[in-house]
Amino acid sequence: MDIDAYLDRLGVARPAAPDLATLRHLQERHLAAVPFENLSVHLGEHVVLAEDELFEKIVRRRRGGFCYELNGLFAALLRELGYEASLHAAQVFRPDGTLGPPLDHAAIVVTLDEPWLVDVGFGRFAEHPLRLSGVDTQLGEFLLLDAPHGDIDVLMDGKPQYRLERRPRPLADFAPMAWWQSTSPESHFTRSLTCSRPTSQGRVTLSGDKLIETVEGVRHEVVLPSPEAIRAAYRVYFGMALTKLPTPPGESPLTSGALSPTLP
Repeated sequence: MDIDAYLDRLGVARPAAPDLATLRHLQERHLAAVPFENLSVHLGEHVVLAEDELFEKIVRRRRGGFCYELNGLFAALLRELGYEASLHAAQVFRPDGTLGPPLDHAAIVVTLDEPWLVDVGFGRFAEHPLRLSGVDTQLGEFLLLDAPHGDIDVLMDGKPQYRLERRPRPLADFAPMAWWQSTSPESHFTRSLTCSRPTSQGRVTLSGDKLIETVEGVRHEVVLPSPEAIRAAYRVYFGMALTKLPTPPGESPLTSGALSPTLP
């Protein structure tokens, strides 16, 4: 991995030591610089869970991705920087409180003197590591609770977000679910189009032709009038120079389910 190129993508200098302060800064910068987005699903692009492919997409092409891509590559960077970082599967809670399928989400656990949850691939979530060593632990707006089979439930603002496995997994374990998320008509990612990142005052999201900015808790939404305006928004707000725009949900070539999982 070209560590310097990745750090340049994040806008940070090479750190002196793999400590908690540096981890906090790296997570904060990753969230700000690399958007959570599912454009590949609507651009006819394969989602390939191999570190070299992810590096090309996220660092060289200055794109974003969803959880398997963002946390998969960020975990690799952390290991290159001297951290003990592993990927862990999670099941995402649905709005009705039931759990989604296994390996529905990928997050990172970094072990320093104690384990920390790091997640740059869940959209709106913690901007800094969450301590995992305690049980029934309140961390600001986040609450971590013991769950069955030794798993951990992560709540935000009192609402369950996902159930995290304790066991580590290789990136390849997530390839079949990444394929399902990218192709199934039942997947949230085939039924929606989003590109989002936090800002210093809130959050900015581009969903199709809708540009949504939240500033100090106040939501502002505008419909962009033309493809040129949409391209400009991707460039200005997310640093993306797209040669073509993603197809609206329901029309993407990947939603047919005709593609097979692409394994590393």
